[in-house]
Amino acid sequence: MPALKTVLVLCTGNSCRSQMGEAILNAELAGLVHAISAGTQPQPRVAEGALEALQLAGLPTENLYPKTVEAVMDQPIDLVVSVCDNAKESCPIFPRPVPRIHLPFHDPHGEALESFVAVRDDIRTRLVPAVRTALGL
Repeated sequence: MPALKTVLVLCTGNSCRSQMGEAILNAELAGLVHAISAGTQPQPRVAEGALEALQLAGLPTENLYPKTVEAVMDQPIDLVVSVCDNAKESCPIFPRPVPRIHLPFHDPHGEALESFVAVRDDIRTRLVPAVRTALGL
């Protein structure tokens, strides 16, 4: 069995979109991908709306927590996906060349749960196939 490909989902606050991307990729591409997420300026905790939207879809949330990009920098990352424009612009240089794709998603912070659900569904619809294509899965 081939080794799992590690995908870093990068955002600014690592409290919503990148966390949802991590959970969705780990569920949808289980056995193929190990997704992690990080932020360039992480918030203290994952947004409640993001956690609730993931739980409504039956996705696990217990291992989700904000991380700095520096905390994951030394992992063997196969693909970086920036999910917000700010993270794309401030994406650090990794110790070795890493392919990158940019796939921006709406930031639902401060909005109703329905917005978090819509972003969750958009992430599932666009991120999963983009990662499959980028990694040749």
